[in-house]
Amino acid sequence: MKAAYVVDKEKVEIRDIPVPEIKDDEVLIEVRTVGVCGSDLHLFKGTHPFRKPPAILGHEVAGDIVKVGNNVKNLKIGDRVTVEPHIGCGECEFCKQDLVNLCTAKVAPGTTGWNGTFAEYFNAPEKYVHKIADGVSYEIATLIEPLAVAVHAVDRITVKEKDTLAILGSGTVGLLTLVAAREMGYKNIICTDTQEFNLEMAKKQGAVLTLNPLKDDVVKEIRDFTNGRGVDVALIVADAKNIVDQASSIVRKRGEVGMVSMITEQIPVYPYNFVFNELTLFGAMTYETKDFVKATEIVNSGVDLSDFVTQVLPLEKSQEALSILSEKKENVVKVIVTTNTK
Repeated sequence: MKAAYVVDKEKVEIRDIPVPEIKDDEVLIEVRTVGVCGSDLHLFKGTHPFRKPPAILGHEVAGDIVKVGNNVKNLKIGDRVTVEPHIGCGECEFCKQDLVNLCTAKVAPGTTGWNGTFAEYFNAPEKYVHKIADGVSYEIATLIEPLAVAVHAVDRITVKEKDTLAILGSGTVGLLTLVAAREMGYKNIICTDTQEFNLEMAKKQGAVLTLNPLKDDVVKEIRDFTNGRGVDVALIVADAKNIVDQASSIVRKRGEVGMVSMITEQIPVYPYNFVFNELTLFGAMTYETKDFVKATEIVNSGVDLSDFVTQVLPLEKSQEALSILSEKKENVVKVIVTTNTK
């Protein structure tokens, strides 16, 4: 089968490798679509913390089951599926609480022992495979994985009120966080981004206020919108150096700030806001299985995410797909790579 490898910094190569052998508890999926994610960019640019070249790209996937292991009970050949792409050790304190996302020994696609999804075939344990509805396209089903990230972020909120929520950063995950929050009952959702295309997308998805921090005084505009009170929660889904301070300045007393974006460098933070206003700061790491199930339910219910698929390229053009997301010379939300097209 063909697979797209990052073989060096910003260099992708298509290689022929064997089709994966499946274990008794696994299924073999004929891949139809895969998504280009920010973590793929980290591998592409040589900055990923644990995935190093040569490695197969990808962890977002949709396709058809073509083979099932002897112990598989609830899936069959022909099922249209997506995959929750992590396998926990099953023994640690986190796995025992169904917190596979926090397992320090978890295995992810593109690491030793599990190929990435930028390939014609992909194997996965039945436990982590989820069915997609017949009316959902493979392209849209590929968005279930990043939508699960968004669902988990919103689910981590403990503030009871669902009146006002600010999403700082309206890229792929930020926009999907808007969708998740909307579907989970949040009323007034405010979105920020430096790209006008993303802000237009946010408006189309129901944001009541959109702000460009390069042009607008975000703190003043949000304070004015909330009559000086501030939003109940701010979710950080971008990595600007002032973004934590911005978030803490727009949240009401005893509100919450959630970190979704993985900011891997030290940035300045003014802690006084957190103390003076008794704010809570929390992190949101990928997702739990229940979040992935919820995201699958949202997509299977028919929620329209088609606007988010902005580019579709074949596997042979994986290098170009990575470059599109990296350089952002054109309007882009989600780049989809196709293989085994019907």
